[in-house]
Amino acid sequence: MIDDLDLGFDEQERGEKGRHRRGFVNRRNGKSGGGKSGGGPGKTIFALLMALVLLGGIGGGAFYGFDRVRSHFVTPDFDGPGTGEALVDVKQGDTATDIGNSLYDAGVVKSTKAFVEAADENARSKNIQVGRYKVKKEMRAADALTLLLDPKSRVVNGVTIPEGMITLAIYDLLAKETKIPVGEFKAAAKDPVKLGVPEFWFNRKDGKKAARSLEGFLYPATYELPPKATAAQILSMMVEKFLDVTGEMKFVETVEADRGISPYEALITASIAQAESVNHVDMPKVARVIYNRVYAEKIGCKCLGIDSGINYWLRLQGKDPKDSDDLKQSEINDPKNPYNTHDVSGLPITPISNPGEDALKGAMNAPPGDWIYFMTTDKKGTMGYGSNDADYLQLRRTMCRNGVLSGENCR
Repeated sequence: MIDDLDLGFDEQERGEKGRHRRGFVNRRNGKSGGGKSGGGPGKTIFALLMALVLLGGIGGGAFYGFDRVRSHFVTPDFDGPGTGEALVDVKQGDTATDIGNSLYDAGVVKSTKAFVEAADENARSKNIQVGRYKVKKEMRAADALTLLLDPKSRVVNGVTIPEGMITLAIYDLLAKETKIPVGEFKAAAKDPVKLGVPEFWFNRKDGKKAARSLEGFLYPATYELPPKATAAQILSMMVEKFLDVTGEMKFVETVEADRGISPYEALITASIAQAESVNHVDMPKVARVIYNRVYAEKIGCKCLGIDSGINYWLRLQGKDPKDSDDLKQSEINDPKNPYNTHDVSGLPITPISNPGEDALKGAMNAPPGDWIYFMTTDKKGTMGYGSNDADYLQLRRTMCRNGVLSGENCR
């Protein structure tokens, strides 16, 4: 939002540029256009009246002469709707005069004063947003103002971050959109706190040491990137959005009070629910399964046993993710994998994706239930849930019947 639209000109008429400004300053200093001394306002009015009297006796040429005289007293403004195209930037803190100057420089308005007067007459002028606008050249100032007030005129330099994307993939996407090297995003991401993540987010109550990672804090949304923004500034925008969203839903307060866990543990849970769920409707139930396996005394290992953690580790090493059927046993039980959830109890050391609002809400308000299994039972992504080994076997039979599992897995 523009902080303050200064809709008035001082007596030097600072916004008037080019020949209009010089002519005004000369008149203000009591000089004519030719630099000779002149009289005060009374003499100017008298001169105008005399000109009108003289012009009145000229006959058919009177209108032409009057128009020339009038041009010295009327704010210069274009008559038509404009032609062609021009791009104009409105910056944070710009006044009406600043905007008028930008329009004048781009050949959009005939004078800065014309735009300021149009803004002065339109109360909505204070609603002009920061951004880049596509307008026309040689427009009436009032029409130019109308375009600046139309959201459709804004040129959005935006990038959309999908839900569930991991940080490395986000850096690649941002690099393509901004031409900023991936290395600069990686370097900026090394200190999440410096990018705006509060220190408390890295506290855990499950006895595990929190690894400081930006994973999970880059909120998936569409961002309008400021011109010449740095990698750190862009990542900070995304962190700020994450904090705004979680703040509005009272994520921190709710998970601490209702779940009895740290916000970071709930964020890790949301990232797994995001990675494992095809449909958003399943995210709360998947979160419940995670809580039951990790915190409830229902299974001895308290191991999650999720393959999405293995694939996350593969992608961090620059390798392609694999379907569960294609994972080698050595990859599933890799002791060097810090995201091994088949042999290591509890939650992973960091989130494994950047979850969206539904996943965050699912982790915050997981429904009651005693499920300890979730499985994708068909090729549409439908989830099935089980509370014991018999349920588990039934889910596998359903997967085989629907072609999700095959071969030896179905014997």
